[in-house]
Amino acid sequence: MGSFNAIFTAIFNVVLAPFGHGFPWFDLVLWPLLGGILALLVIKAVSNQAGITRAKNFIQVHLLEIVLFRDDLRVVLPATAKALAYNVMYLGYNIVPMLVMIVPMTAILVQLVSHYAQAPLPVGETVLIVAKLDGEVQGVAVRDVTLELPAGLSLDAPPVRSADGEIAWRVRLDAPGDFVLKLHAGSVTEEKSLAVGGEARKVSVLRTKSWEALLYPAEPVPAADSPIESISILDRDDQPLRGLPDGEGGVLAWFFGVSLLAGFLLKDLFGVTL
Repeated sequence: MGSFNAIFTAIFNVVLAPFGHGFPWFDLVLWPLLGGILALLVIKAVSNQAGITRAKNFIQVHLLEIVLFRDDLRVVLPATAKALAYNVMYLGYNIVPMLVMIVPMTAILVQLVSHYAQAPLPVGETVLIVAKLDGEVQGVAVRDVTLELPAGLSLDAPPVRSADGEIAWRVRLDAPGDFVLKLHAGSVTEEKSLAVGGEARKVSVLRTKSWEALLYPAEPVPAADSPIESISILDRDDQPLRGLPDGEGGVLAWFFGVSLLAGFLLKDLFGVTL
């Protein structure tokens, strides 16, 4: 998982934001468009196009039967059953393309979210930093975990430590900058980035060794033997996306909306039946 994230993150750090993170619309149009084209190529290559066409034709025929003979149950009931059966068949023909597409499409989407969903936190605010211990790694207790802050950040309250292995610090953001927090857990030190103030840029809100690392790939995955399972920033500032919901939801909606639209508009050009 760590290698997968590292490879894709290195690639997208180069190709994304050619005009800076303050102008997200170039990438938010280009990459969903490419995603839609990729989907068409995958569907054409691995799906049973003849089967999809046949299933769609039979669905239309049986729906027409239902409309024309809606007063005759002897026709409507069998036609409904056949239409449902061909719908199941149609969905079955699309399972393989969906399984093939899920990896590249998800990789593109999470990179767009990583670059454009969050904005740097405002100066003067306080933020909660939460670390969670890995229950499968022994030898470190919650009392042994400490947070080292760089200049420009200060502790606003004593840490809160829970019995289930979580430690929370309330940190005041005194100055703008790209900061590195250091969490010491026994002999291990883990780092977490924190962006404060300034221009729009890539912002990381979670560093973890769990499966969620696939959704938040901005920072390296902690080592498997690290006592720290995750470090998260609970207070987030969504980057505004004009005309869309802000943050992760906006990027997600826009990506799938543009990808689907591109697919439907370009399907005839690529000779694909959807």
